[in-house]
Amino acid sequence: MSRSALINIDTQQSFFHRDYWQEEDLPAFQQAITQLISGCQDLKIPVVDIFHVDDEGPFSLASGYVKAMPFLQHQADVAFQKHVHNAFTDTGLDLWLRSRDVNHLIICGIRTEQCCETTTRVASDLGYRVSFVSEAMLTFPMSWKGVTLDTQTLRHRTETVLAGRFAEIQTVAECLESLS
Repeated sequence: MSRSALINIDTQQSFFHRDYWQEEDLPAFQQAITQLISGCQDLKIPVVDIFHVDDEGPFSLASGYVKAMPFLQHQADVAFQKHVHNAFTDTGLDLWLRSRDVNHLIICGIRTEQCCETTTRVASDLGYRVSFVSEAMLTFPMSWKGVTLDTQTLRHRTETVLAGRFAEIQTVAECLESLS
């Protein structure tokens, strides 16, 4: 039998203070992640908040920004702090999940192609079944060698490399339907 947990990665105020922050995709993200969290809570699925913490800058505890974005009104079942791109390394998350017989993770949060993707790959390698709900994720354009990838391209790329290998790609509606 499958026992699920929702892993909400880095949906924290620190991002408001990054030079790449933009609000273009924020309304759709807010709606999707709020619906996913609410739906999981209605189904008694635990919600785990993950916060990224650095030694300095807007992701440091001293900044005061390592807290949930204001639109999030849920009460997490537990929260962990991470210092790397995945939510498992040195956090206690794996122990917490295994002690509750969780074997299915639902991933949402910020940034699609970074911490959400990395957590998904590690989770899969650890034996978890993973639902990657990219509709309930946010990211920002990235440039390298003169080429800029917009958010839709980054999302598509991430879904492509994860689908069928590390995760099942689902919309919020598909995810919630599969859980009920």
